[in-house]
Amino acid sequence: MNCIQRYLTCFFILTMLVVPYKASALGLEVAVGYWGQSPSGTLAYNPVLPTDNLDLQNDLKYDTKYQPFVRVKAELPVFLPNIYAMWTPMSFDGTGNKTFSFGGQPFSGAFTSTLKMDQYDIALYYSLPFLNTATLGVLNAELGIDAKIINFEASVTGSGITTSKDLTLYVPMIYAGVQVKPVKAFSIEAEGRGIAYGSNHYYDFIGRVKVKAFGPLFVSGGYRYQDINIDTSGITAGVKFSGPFVEAGLSF
Repeated sequence: MNCIQRYLTCFFILTMLVVPYKASALGLEVAVGYWGQSPSGTLAYNPVLPTDNLDLQNDLKYDTKYQPFVRVKAELPVFLPNIYAMWTPMSFDGTGNKTFSFGGQPFSGAFTSTLKMDQYDIALYYSLPFLNTATLGVLNAELGIDAKIINFEASVTGSGITTSKDLTLYVPMIYAGVQVKPVKAFSIEAEGRGIAYGSNHYYDFIGRVKVKAFGPLFVSGGYRYQDINIDTSGITAGVKFSGPFVEAGLSF
């Protein structure tokens, strides 16, 4: 399945999660966009020596990559939690030259590698009561829980040998969001998801400026930053992904 097919499939799935609630929803927002993901940090699989920690930029030669994302948000009646679903594909590849081991397999000289960290988020949240009313619609804040699924896959190939590791990580997180809307057609928004336990942590922050173009159509741009630290099943990774994004969507 190519990138466009995955993109359309996940768009359909995330939309179907929320659209059945449209009849009773107080609001519905669907957006698609592109995020410029700039990677940094280190990755290792069963490291023994310091040289086994591979720098994403200097060793693996990963560059900024623009990849699509989809998000769907539904605001339901006050007695039901609101729903926020998001799909964020993430994949990198590069060619390096180094002596190291990966998963106990020694590599020396030229090698190629891939890293995939596709992410799926589904959050259940409530808006803070009376805040929107008290500020005459200018300020709104949200608080809830987020279930993040990360499909992790890392592989290294050199001298005809390939070593790889696959993981599916299920991460419960706290979700918080805030929107400031000084006028009807313009808003500034921020949202964060995060958790830390043991030697692992997962932080995901988004800031955007949104402009209503006409009718339900809006366009927005902003910045997204992720800080992920993984130490499980032999994988040790301290990675960051950050960069600007643009999106367009419909808000009812």
